[in-house]
Amino acid sequence: MTTSVNDSLEADASEAVNPPIHTETLIIGSGFSGLGMGIALLKDGRNDFLILEKAHDVGGTWRDNTYPGAACDVPTHLYSYSFEPRSDWKQLWSYQPEIFDYLKEVADKYGLRAHLRFGKVAVRAAWDDDEMRWHVWTADGQEYVTQFVVSAIGALHIPSIPDLAGIEDFEGHAFHSAEWDHTVDLTGKRVAVVGTGASAIQFVPQIAEKVSSLDLYQRTPAWVFPRQNVEIPSGVKKAFGRVPGLRRAFRGGLYWGAEAGAYALNNRPVLLKGAEFVGKRFIRREIDDPELQRKLTPDYRPGCKRLLGSNTYYAALNRRTSTVITDGITKVTKNGIIAGDGIERPVDVIIYGTGFHVTDSFESLDIKGRHGVDVATRFAAEGPTAHRGISIADAPNVFFLLGPNTGLGHTSIVFMIESQIRYIAEAMRGVRQKGVDAIVPRAEVQEEYNRDVQRRLANSVWNTGGCQSWYLDKHGNNRTLWPGYTWRYWLSTRRVQQSEYEFLTRSGRSAAK
Repeated sequence: MTTSVNDSLEADASEAVNPPIHTETLIIGSGFSGLGMGIALLKDGRNDFLILEKAHDVGGTWRDNTYPGAACDVPTHLYSYSFEPRSDWKQLWSYQPEIFDYLKEVADKYGLRAHLRFGKVAVRAAWDDDEMRWHVWTADGQEYVTQFVVSAIGALHIPSIPDLAGIEDFEGHAFHSAEWDHTVDLTGKRVAVVGTGASAIQFVPQIAEKVSSLDLYQRTPAWVFPRQNVEIPSGVKKAFGRVPGLRRAFRGGLYWGAEAGAYALNNRPVLLKGAEFVGKRFIRREIDDPELQRKLTPDYRPGCKRLLGSNTYYAALNRRTSTVITDGITKVTKNGIIAGDGIERPVDVIIYGTGFHVTDSFESLDIKGRHGVDVATRFAAEGPTAHRGISIADAPNVFFLLGPNTGLGHTSIVFMIESQIRYIAEAMRGVRQKGVDAIVPRAEVQEEYNRDVQRRLANSVWNTGGCQSWYLDKHGNNRTLWPGYTWRYWLSTRRVQQSEYEFLTRSGRSAAK
């Protein structure tokens, strides 16, 4: 017995504003992943695709995060498409406006705007076993019917606001760092920053000199290491553009240098003791007060949470107008924050540097797959899993870019994105070449793959380093990071092993391999 979406179509008819839109491939998101997937389809001669974007421009994370000091923490010559290199990056670690401009330029160069549909928030998807097609609905009621769905939403797009008592009572300005309110002038204001993650490490130094007081509410200190951004000299930029192979060699050097760090993170966390020594010495050098030094010194192994770099973060906290509070937050009042020490500290502005929903971000789209299987509910109950982090059993023709266990703690995520895009494009070609309708991973293959991933993560610093990080889901399993070198992932996704998949026809039966 097959499951059809015809019944649910009646329920959605009242919401529909236009007839269904048919397309071969529907891509959700227009950051590095979505744009890259669109370009791959064009290079494959496939023009029948649409890219749904919730906002009103491309860019994803690099469009949304406009907080002061926003920058990439991976060298940009590596954090960019290999097929679309640039010789004239201004700094070694580029700031948000330059990366945002790069993505807009790439979209324009490849003519992707003709395929983009802005202001479209995908909320629900249902697979029709009879049609062998997906029906996808956006928040405005528009329906899309498509053969392939590519989720390119990424992990860092749903801001995480802590559930604090009284949070709605605050009468001042409050916003998340990913939704920075640039209409608020912080000059002379009493500002509270909640959270000490990667974003806070970048924006705290930018605002510390402007505000009259800065209260930093820290649950867990981060390992922050000295790093000075480097302006790339004009002569070097010219050489990158003129000397054959130089830019490629530089990118290669950055890649293999970053890969060297994967061994300690994955296999021998004890080797990170040297990093711990450097980090503690940096704290002692930058912070005068011994008590503040103690507060800022992590009690877990470096690498357990993302390693951060800044030459200005500790200096910003060493100012007499800065206070680090580690007693937790008891309540938000209309005029300030009451910490665990019982003191109410009045503030004018609260900035949440509390990161994003990561392991639960895959639940943001309600997906009903093959035979009506509720994929989002399964993810919520068991944690998100996917075969090679890309495709999932019971969801034919659905592909994730930056899916479960494909994140990184040591190098450029763009490398992983390109590996996945190539794999997805090949899977789609396989469907067309076989003359079938769909491809879906075998459940037992996916389960074995994910058991191996968790086994390889067991001794990593992320699992054993003594911290509670956003890499772990609510069950304590690491569903975020890839366990090992990225070149191994590249090899594992170099070719689609067709024996790992079922190929389906409209009859509902599996086709021959």
